[in-house]
Amino acid sequence: MKDHRQPPVRYIDRTRDQYDSLGYAPYSWATNPKASPWAPMAKPLSQCRIGVIASGGIYRSGQTAFTHRDDTTFRAIPSDTDVSELRATHFAYDLTDARRDINVVFPIETLRSLASEDVVGELAPDFFTCMGGIYSQRRVNDELAPDLVGRCHDDSIDVVLLVPV
Repeated sequence: MKDHRQPPVRYIDRTRDQYDSLGYAPYSWATNPKASPWAPMAKPLSQCRIGVIASGGIYRSGQTAFTHRDDTTFRAIPSDTDVSELRATHFAYDLTDARRDINVVFPIETLRSLASEDVVGELAPDFFTCMGGIYSQRRVNDELAPDLVGRCHDDSIDVVLLVPV
């Protein structure tokens, strides 16, 4: 039997090469000096409200597109938004596939399917999107992350699916 497995994608090397090709300073990976605390599930996934934070530069038609590599704003996209209204813009990845099928970077239809099959309890009213590859770790820590955490708390989200690009 022929082995069809592919070697693993060397994500960090590919990302470093991508940023180098853009002519920016070398990308500095963020590291957490402390171990993240373990947070066990308080209830079954089938009873949880599911949220999304995706860093693929997704926005809804009528919203302002993300503008630059250190854009620390985010967009709230209602979870019932029709995929035909969704757009993608980003400086650091090839948008071809995302523009063909937004679900490759923002799995909204898959999550709707999981909710309709009762695999997850319900979807949060809004999903959140932002730019990935933000150079200012300080601005992510001081601005973007607290804003997103606050919105997740406000929406009583139990589980957040993080979708990086």
